[in-house]
Order: sequence, then C-alpha cells, then structure tokens
Amino acid sequence: MASIICGSLAFDTIMNFEGRFAQQIMPEQLHILNVSFLVPSLRRDFGGCAGNIAYSLRQLGGTPLPMATVGLDGDGYLQRMRAQGINTEFVCTIADAYTAQAMIITDIDNNQINGFHPGAMEQAWRTRIMARSDIQLGIIAPDGRDAMVQHAEQFAAAQIPFVFDPGQQLPRFDGAELRHFVELSSWVAVNDYEGKMLSDRTGWDTAEISRRVRGLIVTIGAEGSEVWISGEKTHVPAVKAMAVVDPTGCGDAYRGALLYGLEQGWSLQRCAELGNRLGSIKIAQRGPQNYSIDRASLGLSA
Repeated sequence: MASIICGSLAFDTIMNFEGRFAQQIMPEQLHILNVSFLVPSLRRDFGGCAGNIAYSLRQLGGTPLPMATVGLDGDGYLQRMRAQGINTEFVCTIADAYTAQAMIITDIDNNQINGFHPGAMEQAWRTRIMARSDIQLGIIAPDGRDAMVQHAEQFAAAQIPFVFDPGQQLPRFDGAELRHFVELSSWVAVNDYEGKMLSDRTGWDTAEISRRVRGLIVTIGAEGSEVWISGEKTHVPAVKAMAVVDPTGCGDAYRGALLYGLEQGWSLQRCAELGNRLGSIKIAQRGPQNYSIDRASLGLSA
C-alpha cells in the first residue's frame, strides 16, 4: 500500500538562540515590536512537511508518494529522495520560482519563531490526485492554500481515506472551510494549540470533531498524545527522549508513524504509540531528516 503525502518540500535554515524569547519580548511593547536574537549556530536542512513525513514513513519501511512542488533550486532535493528510495513521480518542478524556504529560530526552551517563503509551494495546486490501485491512503499536510482545498476534494472523489493535518496553515481557513475539511477527511491530526484553534473556528469541541471522523489525534508535546474516537479520549504517554536537541520536524516524524500504522491496519492507539516513539527519536537529533530508525528495536519486521 502506498500513501500520497500532500505538503511542502522546503529548505530549512535553522538557528539556535541561547536564551528565552519570553525574556526578550516585552508584552506591553508589542505594538512597536523590534527585537533581534543573536544566533551563534546556523545550518541548512532538507525539510518541508511532505519531505519530512515521507522521510519518516520510508525509514519505517512504508511507501511514501510525496505530492509537492519544488523550484529551480530543487534538483538536489529530488536526487536525495530518490537515493532514499522515495518515488518522486508526483513532485512538480516550477521553473520560475524558488523551492519553499523556512527560517526557524529556536530558544533554549524549544520555543520557535518561524519565517516562511512559500515559493513554488503556492503552485502545488498544479498536481492532481487520481484513483490508482496501489494508493489506498493519503495525508494533507501544510501546503499551498488552493492545493489543500483541491486535494481534499480529489481525495474524496477518488475515495482515498486521508488524514487532515492543517498545521501552520490552519489560520488561513475560516470556520466553514475547516468544517468542510473535517467532513471530507477520515482522520484529523493536530497539536494541542492547533486543536484549540480548530475547535474555536469550527464551533465544534474536540469530542464533536472526533465524532465526525474515524479518529482525532492531538499531540501534546512532552505529555505524549491523545487519541479521540467517537467522543472518547485515550491518553498515550510520551516516550522519554535520550536527549532534547531540536524539536524541528517532530510532528512530521509522528505523522509518518501514523501513516505507517494505518498502512498496516493498526488501531489508532497503536499508531500513536509508534508516533510518540518516533518523536522521541527525532528530537534527539538536529534537523528534521537526520535521524535513523532501528526497525528491530521498534518491533517492526525487517
């Protein structure tokens, strides 16, 4: 079984601030905010939600099919994915744009401030989902706004069950649009902040959202995650990380595990357990795609 992963491919410029944002920002002066953070370390990584999720799913032994766009600078990213055994047939190159770029500053408490240039991602609507016998699952991760809308409709028309994972693009949709996404999807995955926003905009509380899909997953950072099915919540405890180094891409690693478990026909709780383990592995490494997985230690077949 293969999974279509709709989302961004991006280059991440990741910087570390050796302090706390909260100590540098004065709440009473937000109307004239002007701050600068000294970032002694800087690196560039392969990233983007589709790339990160595909990396996680492939590491686990799944079959990811990223559906995304890159720009004129994207050849190196495509070559890297192919070398990892990731099929790029659904990745489109936009010749007159740059690949999406994320600028991420992380403080010592793992809070993040991000800047994002969408570039080629805004033309992701050019790609199209069609029914195919080997494709039985999908996910809509943060992507160009029009692409997210169209791909949800295309998944539904092709009768391919999919996860709705709005992420940082959630604020771009109003309540009616978000309710429609939920109604089309089979599962919803959000972090706790996004979950609160989703409830606020749709007018549906967490339990109600879970009644409208097969399951709702809410990640809650160091506390693990929650699985909601038919209005009932199950808490899935976190897995302690060997080290807390970089949270960038932890949510995407979790979603790769979610897709893997769904591909295997697992219960949603078992998928969440694997997701928590992947998050703990990823957070111990810098960058969203620089960790490795020992499948045997995870109890997975070779």
